[in-house]
Amino acid sequence: MQTYTAIIIGTGFGGQAAAINLKKNGINDFLMLERRAWIGGTWSQNSYPGAAVDVQSPLYSLSFEPYKWTQMFAEQNELVEYTKHVIAKHKLEEKVRLNANVNKVQWDEAQQVWQIHTDGAGSFQAKFLINASGPLSTPVIPNFKGRDSFKGHSFHTNSWDHDYNYKGKRVAIIGSGASAAQVIPAIAPDVGHLHVFQRTPHWVLPRPDRVFSAFERSLLGSRLIYKALRTLIYWSLESRVIGFKYSKTMLNVVAQKAALRNIQRQLKDPKLQAAVTPDYTIGCKRIILSSTLYPALARPNVTLHTKDDGIAEINERGIITKQGKQVDLDLIVYSTGYDATDGVISYPVIGKGGKSVGDVWSAFPRAYLGTTLPGFPNLFVVTGPNTGIGHTSAIFVIEAQMEYIMRAIKAVQARKGKAIEVKPDAENDYTSMIHREMKQTVWQSGGCHSWYQSKSGHVIAMFPGFSFTFRRMCQAFKPAHHLFT
Repeated sequence: MQTYTAIIIGTGFGGQAAAINLKKNGINDFLMLERRAWIGGTWSQNSYPGAAVDVQSPLYSLSFEPYKWTQMFAEQNELVEYTKHVIAKHKLEEKVRLNANVNKVQWDEAQQVWQIHTDGAGSFQAKFLINASGPLSTPVIPNFKGRDSFKGHSFHTNSWDHDYNYKGKRVAIIGSGASAAQVIPAIAPDVGHLHVFQRTPHWVLPRPDRVFSAFERSLLGSRLIYKALRTLIYWSLESRVIGFKYSKTMLNVVAQKAALRNIQRQLKDPKLQAAVTPDYTIGCKRIILSSTLYPALARPNVTLHTKDDGIAEINERGIITKQGKQVDLDLIVYSTGYDATDGVISYPVIGKGGKSVGDVWSAFPRAYLGTTLPGFPNLFVVTGPNTGIGHTSAIFVIEAQMEYIMRAIKAVQARKGKAIEVKPDAENDYTSMIHREMKQTVWQSGGCHSWYQSKSGHVIAMFPGFSFTFRRMCQAFKPAHHLFT
């Protein structure tokens, strides 16, 4: 069994950041495992019509890799090109093993290494294990009554079938979240009729997108200008935390009123206005940025089904609604999200004493700095529990985690040690602080139930504060919080 200093699971931005940071710290003996047949993570996988990032591209990028973006909010194809650029520049292809789906990892206490078992690529050993599989990588399709009886075509937005021609067809989109909000305007002009099944409406604000001119793109080639633009965007977004946590008045007066004006300006039908207006505080669920969703819903070939007229069951012809209507369909698109709360890691992880991460997370997922757990030496989880950010770039948080991970690894190397493990008291104090602070946030008290919450009711997706606070905590590595072997 081949042994490495480090193994990274996943090749998205989290995996890329980990690999590049290992190289920068002189660790070249590592391997990246990718379960798919290609490199790139989320943006290589999610190729549905309309797919685009909802954070400004100059900030939604690695801080050390500027790029001449064509527009403020990059679309999926450009994000794929950026990913290819990063991988090629840092020569990561040679470190990747494709079609290597991890099915189990286990800590070997005798050898003080992780054993990693895969489907299709054999088994490996590594001193350090970095999970970068991502929290939004395992799609979920609810078990609707009769789901498998449908005779038409169906798929999840995560696995869009580009061989299927939806033009002129009778199509249903189940879901109304971020992915659905991008798909609906993209396909509505081309389908025969589009049925949108909305369980809960989302607050929607206009998307301040713009195409960069050739001159502006040339300016983005300057590291100084790129950094200045990133800084400007960062602080403009960071101010939103004041509303999410410290001032509900700010949310109501500024954001929610703007969202209500957006509804009234773009939709003229009072029934449609009422159908898309949420009954919870803005920010409690993920805010959608779109200037095209509402006009698409108002099209004559689009029907919005609310919760009262939702799905009773699926049959071979299509969907039967709760009001007893038969909706005949050619295609059902499931835009029903991901296992993002209780399933941050999709494979069994067995630590010291045979205890699994599933055992530790039976109440709710938790981790020190959202990154590491007691009883699981040398294991680091990228975008783990309570590292989500509802107002800024997830890549900023990933890079903050890298500050901690690299300090932890270097601390082991400096001691010529074998392992590092966070102390139970340190993790417990950190988690208690997180959920104490969470009580002040709109995610806990905004009157909604979202994927931010665990089945237990704990908000385990989001960090309850400013992203720069999280980064400072990651930079302030505390040896006293850890056990060294």
